[in-house]
Amino acid sequence: MRLTTELLASAPSYLNPLNDRELDLRGHKIPAIENLGVAGPQDAIDFTDNDIQQLGNFPLSERLKTLLLARNRVSTIQPTLANSIPNLQVLALASNNLSELSDLDPLAKFQRLTHLSLLDNPVTRKENYRYWVIWRCPSVRFLDYQKVKDAERKRAVELFGTEKEPSPLAAKIMGVKSKTFDVGEPLNGGKKETTVRLTAEERKSIEARIRNAKSLDEIARLERELREGPMVGEHMEQ
Repeated sequence: MRLTTELLASAPSYLNPLNDRELDLRGHKIPAIENLGVAGPQDAIDFTDNDIQQLGNFPLSERLKTLLLARNRVSTIQPTLANSIPNLQVLALASNNLSELSDLDPLAKFQRLTHLSLLDNPVTRKENYRYWVIWRCPSVRFLDYQKVKDAERKRAVELFGTEKEPSPLAAKIMGVKSKTFDVGEPLNGGKKETTVRLTAEERKSIEARIRNAKSLDEIARLERELREGPMVGEHMEQ
């Protein structure tokens, strides 16, 4: 069932036990988030038990603090999601399909996120999963219903370094993304992408630039270039 304006108009909206205005959209087999602008301001939205595959496509919702999306099919998170819901504090994503540690990186942009649940996602079985989330999302105080300890934060820094100077392990993780893309979103601005094969010398050059990279974004770009080759016409730094 699509998330139509009619469904939104008929969905219950009430004050929950925290005295927050909550919109109830549980159990409708909704495949995608859309049309939320007509729902009006909400403090919380409950999307539990649907078929949502991408967490994204929200209108600007500065009031929204809580999102409940357990038991969906979420496998990707929109990179710009934090721009739409900047004050998110609670995010429940248990029992979804998030699989790679780097797929969680959009959550790092939420500066007020304090409670995060990712139980029963494939990503939770990755080595250093908990330390990675703690490192990437420093505002989170409760992860999978367990309080984040100072010792865990210290260990996360030991493993992954800092944002400006990430460790080789962090750089490696940043280079592994799920092989998915946003439906309806043109790749490379709608232009056809063409790659070229790297020579051994070019591979060594890129590897050296990865070791000297100053930001995670730069590492991710270079890792992609190392895996797939540069785009034809794309300027390669020397």
